[in-house]
Amino acid sequence: MATKQTKIDIDALLSSTNTDFRMVQIMDEEGNIVNPDLMPDLSDEQLVQFMTDMVWSRILHERSTALNRQGRLGFYAPTAGQEASQLGSIAAIEKEDVLLPGYRDVPQLVKHGLPLTQAFLWSRGHVDGNKYADDIQALPPQIIIGAQYVQAAGVALGLKKRNKKNVAITYTGDGGSSQGDFYEGINFAGSYKAPAIFFIQNNGWAISTPRHVQTAAQTLAQKAMAAGIPGIQVDGMDILAVYAITKKAREYAVAGNGPVLIETICYRFGPHTLSGDDPTRYRDTAELEGWQAKDPLIRMRKFLTAKGLWSEEKENEVIESVKEEIKDAIKEADQAPKQKVSDFLKSMFEEPNQTLAEQIAYYEAKETK
Repeated sequence: MATKQTKIDIDALLSSTNTDFRMVQIMDEEGNIVNPDLMPDLSDEQLVQFMTDMVWSRILHERSTALNRQGRLGFYAPTAGQEASQLGSIAAIEKEDVLLPGYRDVPQLVKHGLPLTQAFLWSRGHVDGNKYADDIQALPPQIIIGAQYVQAAGVALGLKKRNKKNVAITYTGDGGSSQGDFYEGINFAGSYKAPAIFFIQNNGWAISTPRHVQTAAQTLAQKAMAAGIPGIQVDGMDILAVYAITKKAREYAVAGNGPVLIETICYRFGPHTLSGDDPTRYRDTAELEGWQAKDPLIRMRKFLTAKGLWSEEKENEVIESVKEEIKDAIKEADQAPKQKVSDFLKSMFEEPNQTLAEQIAYYEAKETK
């Protein structure tokens, strides 16, 4: 039996003086709606698309892991466990909004318009992975922890000065919220009332450092108070809650009220990255199993199945379709031209100086042999 939670006033949460940092939830772990007043107005088709997107992301994660192990993919940061946080938020913004992702936010980039082939090329360190079409309002994933917060503040101010009714949206993890760039970004955006949505995807661990070691703050959302902007904590395993809060935050920001900070409570099922991290060295099995019971796909699957909108057969169809999409994208990435040292040198300056010109000539001679 679902237990209805104490009513939450979203408009009250969207206040710079808000001190209510209870976790907003619409759908519980069993797929029951516990806050019907907050339920977004979504069609059956949209609800099914949410589940389809999360299955897509989970399979992309699994195949990316396999491709990395095979040596066919480069840098990869696992996303399993964060599907609701990532895809619920990106579904709530518009195509002309500007996305500034971190390195774990490739799923949002693809859903915002980046071809999957380019995402794979970015992972391989290929320059073509960073050459975005003009209609893709996004920057390549930021590797420096928290730096995207400063960039987002600047982009948001630019949108405001150009009178655009759009937002800049950016993500970091719980570890990123301990960086200086985090505070500078939210402070700058708050001071100028720049239309930005700042996400902290609190997945419990900054590599091997647990969240409670990083800060004495009871919640990460409350850090917004120091910058004079609203901070809201959301169940990051509940795609309905993430979508609803992001949509409200966007409306608030484009209305000229300034930025919003959203903390999504989620969990990283796998390692920090596939570049040597081993979570079994610092996390116990009981913790992982407890969070796996809150899996965003499980609860959405239960919710949709109860409504007669989902089935095992439909999910298998989605899985097979995604596998084909990934197969085609990685094949296309394999066909990208090999990078040359001379090309990297040519891109350093508009007009190469004498030393650079000599180096270009040297490497071009080697490359033609």
